[in-house]
Amino acid sequence: MPFNYIGSFPIPTAILPAKLRDLLDPVGFDPQQKVEVACLFESDPHGSNVEHVQLHTALVLEGEDEPVGLLYEATRGGIVEYGTPIDVRGCAAEFSPSISGLDYIIASWGDGSFFSFHLAEKVWMTLGLTPRCVGNDQQRLIYDDLGLPEFGVVEGEISSEYYWESKRNVSWKMTNEYLRKYLWLRGARAVRIFFYMKLLPDRAALRDLMRGQSHIVLKPSEGSAWYSLDIREHKDGLLIQVWSSVEAATCELCPEQSANGLVWPGSTEPMTHTRANALVEINPVFLDDKFLQRYEENAFYDTVPSQPYGDWHCSPAYKGQWSFTDCVRVGRNLIKVPMRELYKPKPDREIIHAHAFALSEVEISHFDINAEHIVAKTKRLLDQLLWLGDNLSRLGASVGLQKTASELVGFSREQLYANGWMVYPNLCRLAQVAPLNMTQQAFLARCKSLHEVWQKVPNGYLKKLLEQAGCPRDAVKDLGLIKLLQSLTNIVQLLNRHEEPIDDFRSPHVREGWSDRNNAMAPLFLNNDLRITDAHESVSECLNTLQTMGFDIAHVNDGYGLALDFVMDGVIEALRFFNSAAEALLNR
Repeated sequence: MPFNYIGSFPIPTAILPAKLRDLLDPVGFDPQQKVEVACLFESDPHGSNVEHVQLHTALVLEGEDEPVGLLYEATRGGIVEYGTPIDVRGCAAEFSPSISGLDYIIASWGDGSFFSFHLAEKVWMTLGLTPRCVGNDQQRLIYDDLGLPEFGVVEGEISSEYYWESKRNVSWKMTNEYLRKYLWLRGARAVRIFFYMKLLPDRAALRDLMRGQSHIVLKPSEGSAWYSLDIREHKDGLLIQVWSSVEAATCELCPEQSANGLVWPGSTEPMTHTRANALVEINPVFLDDKFLQRYEENAFYDTVPSQPYGDWHCSPAYKGQWSFTDCVRVGRNLIKVPMRELYKPKPDREIIHAHAFALSEVEISHFDINAEHIVAKTKRLLDQLLWLGDNLSRLGASVGLQKTASELVGFSREQLYANGWMVYPNLCRLAQVAPLNMTQQAFLARCKSLHEVWQKVPNGYLKKLLEQAGCPRDAVKDLGLIKLLQSLTNIVQLLNRHEEPIDDFRSPHVREGWSDRNNAMAPLFLNNDLRITDAHESVSECLNTLQTMGFDIAHVNDGYGLALDFVMDGVIEALRFFNSAAEALLNR
């Protein structure tokens, strides 16, 4: 039977401070629970709500079930080693930091003014963890298991200072899964060694413990002396101080996360790795493409879309360690993947993650499997940009300007053929999951990404084209990209209307209507307005513009996914309009 620390503690449970109760309460078996393994906490040190916690965690080898006796480190300020280095040759020859001969989870040192903390070497080397440091003045160390990957396995502040009061609180937490795994590998249990202090209101329940005295120290009457409770009168209340050793976690693993036994939609039998590997027929599983968001939002994963055999694949991979395979986009927000491929070698937690997004036949029936998905839409945009580069390059060549298509639009057919979208992260960002219930902020951010993809054309190049076509230099010098492209479209349309050859593109005369508003370019202006909206928060005006252009803004009540489709389709059509007109002129 586990020892009942809370029930065995003298102070009644009903009036136990929350932090003290947590310190006395052993850890459960939830693998995602963050377990505090070290801390220096100080609140209102000179006031009426003073509360202090000093905690570190020791490893006790399995054996006795009795509570661990009180260790003197509980009185050493919550750190493993205390003091200043001694400058004598050989003085550290036998130096072996420990907690009364026991190993620790967090290595900590202090001298009363300065304190430093790190994960113990045995812990990170046993578990194979990799550290990273974040923050400037408030630096924290975070340890990840990059083999899976699992991020934020252990994290905490690396230092603090004390001058009349603590510069900042320090807290180190470790996921329960990895804490218990380490204990299991070491054959040990985790014991909290802590000091706790708090000023409580003067209550009858505490006065009963004091037996009419103004100061009393209580210890267990039998068994191991696992706590020392000091209660004394202080100011207008009762100050409690606790030194204690409490078993936090036993040498037992958290329940394993296994993909064996999952029941997938459309099936009544649990699936296992063995059964999946034996499948001969293609049993497709349909996933909501939100399954991809976890991978797209983390730079550690490779989520570059690919089109190996005509269909668009979106198979997340992790640094050559593992990969999903044959994840094919179907419809606007569906992914189809064979069951056998799902169970190919990868961490079980990834399969469990996919299972959370699996859809039943009833749910799939509400999807249009022929609708265009975000990757295909991005590919249509890319095609227009490549065509735009070709046309602008040829127009420039007709008046003596030498620029390649890739220099003008920032995309190279050769690179795309050799490496796909891998070398163009801006395309990958634009092609990330776009759910129908997309939030307004996500919609505006995607509009900004859309603008960034196509706005690489140099303004100076377009100005030179317009000057060669007869536009006054003073009139074009302050124009932005969209107005420059609109003016170029007007001139090309005028030449096509009169069936002029490309040789007539150069002109010494100002052409009529070159600066007129062109409705075909309106989507580009809308996209630019939405990009600015992201910074200036004038959403209502852009919604009015969307409505004016034919979009039913009632759809945004359910999310901005359809609004994004409308904006992207408009930009693609605007570029196609210019490209068609330019090619007609160039081929005449």
